[in-house]
Amino acid sequence: MVPSYILGIETSCDETAAAVVRRNADGSGEIVSNIVLSQIADHAPYGGVVPEIAARAHIRHLDRLVSEAMGQAELTYPQLDGVAATAGPGLLGGVIIGLTTAKAIAMAHAKPLLAVNHLEGHALTARLLGPCPFPYLLLLISGGHTQFQLVEGVGRYRRLGTTIDDALGEAFDKTAKLLGLGYPGGPQVEAHARKGKPDRFDFPRPLKGRKDCNFSFSGLKTAVREVVGELGRLNEQDIADVCASFEAAVAETLQDRLKMAFEAFRGSYSGVEEPTLIVAGGVATNATLKAMFATSAKAHGFGLIVPPANLCTDNAAMIAWAGAERLALGMVDNLDAMARARWPLDEVSAPVYGSGKLGVKV
Repeated sequence: MVPSYILGIETSCDETAAAVVRRNADGSGEIVSNIVLSQIADHAPYGGVVPEIAARAHIRHLDRLVSEAMGQAELTYPQLDGVAATAGPGLLGGVIIGLTTAKAIAMAHAKPLLAVNHLEGHALTARLLGPCPFPYLLLLISGGHTQFQLVEGVGRYRRLGTTIDDALGEAFDKTAKLLGLGYPGGPQVEAHARKGKPDRFDFPRPLKGRKDCNFSFSGLKTAVREVVGELGRLNEQDIADVCASFEAAVAETLQDRLKMAFEAFRGSYSGVEEPTLIVAGGVATNATLKAMFATSAKAHGFGLIVPPANLCTDNAAMIAWAGAERLALGMVDNLDAMARARWPLDEVSAPVYGSGKLGVKV
């Protein structure tokens, strides 16, 4: 088997991205080019992503970014082996733009189309970085999703738990907004938390001790809102202490939920001698949480892989890689593949309110 080159396109939210990856004959991967254009400045005045602004930016920049990604890879379109694009979940206008562009390239150059689930991109990123055999445990934490998945193979996922209301990234963004911090909220909360006292406010640890793998963050958001209201005029120390206390509550909550997920994984795969936890999504870049993941995984006998920050946040390299993995198994799509605003990674489990919700939108 010769190496394959896949062009990837990502337009599901507020990043316009294009990348080329190579899948080698031994199944290993390499990022050949990876370009991401952030729209943070466009959406910051609104405190959240405005779908129409996002879609217009994708239209304005995507063709140029694809050309730049191909140029950096030093490839022509006939040299590609496939074209992958996010087909959902996400803001539908943006998803349509990226998927339509991929279809046009695939049709014009007679290349296979890979219509990729954005969540599968996150789920398989660890395999782009190095050896990561199936099965493994995935914790996906982002602005729109918070869930545990058993990753059994490409296209084979089994949900262990999900949020029953809001995603963790949305809770970070909402906390930042309540405190008058900038957008995006997660990095702002993390930065202020470094200067704060994590024990000043006793925020709830949602679902702690419950014997399942689900999450809930709406009550935590409410507690933050009540504290902010009671404080009235906030000084810098107040803001730092709220952020630190919020972050501490999140870390303890995730630690408890991880314990349940570790037990569930071992219950399903008792024969796996060296199990691995993969943490993906934008919230995985939080330093406090990463330290907790390392401690918790080690305590339960799990290895840990957290991709670098540029591969945790939305990017096209992960979409190209998911496409490469699917192409290797002959899992190609027709040109009539549909864009989907909602698309669970595990389509067998019953839907849960909050699972697959998008983050802060206005």
